[in-house]
Amino acid sequence: MPAWRASLPMYNLPEMRPANAAFWAALREELQGDVPGELPDELSFDRLPVPSAIEPENLFTQVCGYPLQTIYRGQARLLGVPSYTAPHCGPGLHAGVFIVAADAPYRSLGELRGAHFVYNSRHSNSGMNLPRRALAELAGGGAFFASIAETHSQPGNIERVARGAADATCVDCVTYAFYCRHRPELGARTRILAATPATPAIPFVTAVSTPEPVVELLQAALFRVARAARWAGVREGLMLADILPPEVADYPLQLRHEEEAATLGYAELR
Repeated sequence: MPAWRASLPMYNLPEMRPANAAFWAALREELQGDVPGELPDELSFDRLPVPSAIEPENLFTQVCGYPLQTIYRGQARLLGVPSYTAPHCGPGLHAGVFIVAADAPYRSLGELRGAHFVYNSRHSNSGMNLPRRALAELAGGGAFFASIAETHSQPGNIERVARGAADATCVDCVTYAFYCRHRPELGARTRILAATPATPAIPFVTAVSTPEPVVELLQAALFRVARAARWAGVREGLMLADILPPEVADYPLQLRHEEEAATLGYAELR
């Protein structure tokens, strides 16, 4: 068996390490030694949100649903879809939120035309794919922003907007909620201008090579952590209301948004 690894890189502010560690500790306890091979004692906190690949040793991690259908196609199996209590979330759903400075003059998406925009990754659903779709009609087939920069950090982009280094960004609504919880002073210097269409939330996954019996054990343990009263505090630390079976989520919706933006002449966020 591989030397298993576990990580939670999507919502991973340094201030959140205790909450993420508690979630893994709960899941590890629920597995009760049933998984063959040695389970890691701790999460790999250095794993990137957009890694080079979903390696075979990835027993448990969380990966944006958009790259799972593009650059990671065929590399992972879905375990569950989280439901968060953050604003702009629904059962198994999340959205991107356009963030501007609290005192910025913008009152609608259309008023962002000519702004200086930052986004985390060209492979991000909430940072690139969803705002691309939300702006496609407004762009009219041409460039919408005065400038655009890829930064590789959604929390960093919130800070850029808060400090006036960028006019606007779009981030996952859960990321924004965590940022405002843990960094309230900077969060208060920003506000939500608008939300994108909703799509399935960022799923928990395992490597495609994980044996089927292990996948079943992981899913059962994950659902127990999501619903057992003993883990209520663990869930609150991560704003988790529930974890749903993967078959309830329509992840191809994210690719349909991509296709719709291209049809409208806005294949690239610009």
